Amino acid sequence: MKLPDRRILAGLAVAMSSLLLLRSSSRGAQEEAGNLARRYYIQAQAMGEGTQLGKTFGVTVIVEQYSSPEDQQALIRAFRQRGNEGLVNALSRMSTKGRISITGTLGYDVSYIREFQMPDGSRKVRLITNRPIRFGENYWDTRSMDYNLSAMEVILNDRGSKSAGTLYPACQLKMDKENQVELELLQNPWRLVDVMVRY
Repeated sequence: MKLPDRRILAGLAVAMSSLLLLRSSSRGAQEEAGNLARRYYIQAQAMGEGTQLGKTFGVTVIVEQYSSPEDQQALIRAFRQRGNEGLVNALSRMSTKGRISITGTLGYDVSYIREFQMPDGSRKVRLITNRPIRFGENYWDTRSMDYNLSAMEVILNDRGSKSAGTLYPACQLKMDKENQVELELLQNPWRLVDVMVRY
């Protein structure tokens, strides 16, 4: 499967290093919500881009609880010590915070979810979790096994503006030669449209 070119990845890596774990770009601009969430559902339509153009599927996320600052620090330490492998191992030890499913599948648990209040009143929800490795991937030891994380970021607007987001079904994080976080995707990201929230 052909990867996006490096210019696309460079831009996404900046977003992902913030998106996944690391920290808000501005502590003053993004006030983090508390750890407990009232259970709610995020439903969206994923639209393919690039090599996936024209493809679409439904996505549902159930948010049960937000991750704590301690969870965040644990992921940062794990990634700094052992890179993507450390991140995967740390996520596997965390309690379930919610669930994500794609139309026609049973879905899988989400280990890390955070919410940030934005200056315009919208909410930014970020999640990352280990991606289930399918039997065929494991049996044939395919290259896709290296891309063992899934992630998502959604902006939820309650004031009339359209909510939107991005889904990264299969990805990994790496450090480049300059010790910068670099994102690698198995495929192009999916654009999330028609985003709705149900309580």
